[in-house]
Amino acid sequence: MHVSQETPEQTTIRLRQVMAQARLEIFDGAYAFYETPIAQFPSHRVADALAFVRDEEVWSFLAPADATVAAADKFVLFSFHFPPALDNSGFVGWLASHLKATIGTGILVVCGQNSGQGGIFDYWGAPEAAAQKVIAEVQRLRRAL
Repeated sequence: MHVSQETPEQTTIRLRQVMAQARLEIFDGAYAFYETPIAQFPSHRVADALAFVRDEEVWSFLAPADATVAAADKFVLFSFHFPPALDNSGFVGWLASHLKATIGTGILVVCGQNSGQGGIFDYWGAPEAAAQKVIAEVQRLRRAL
């Protein structure tokens, strides 16, 4: 991983360029987190869950929301895959801070690694109530260089 030494203004310029070059995908429908006891890995959800994370008590997995999920617990997801050799250091903190400052909402981020597509990729989740504003701002940032 490359770590840049730059001013905040240089960081913003670089990361907006990174954002414009990344492949953005916006997912249909809402997603939510579900939990199962640590001793019961939710293998039945491998086909539709986007992420699995565990602590000492539970498996938590991010999957399409069903009718049991309250509206406040639903997220609209989008993802970024970054081109190879692109310096995307600081991207998650920069964009999450920008969205909090401009829209007022928090965001969830789950990162993964796919060496065949450039390395790090991110799943981002916006609360369903703020999702349209978040996605519009992401698209604006990608266009306005």
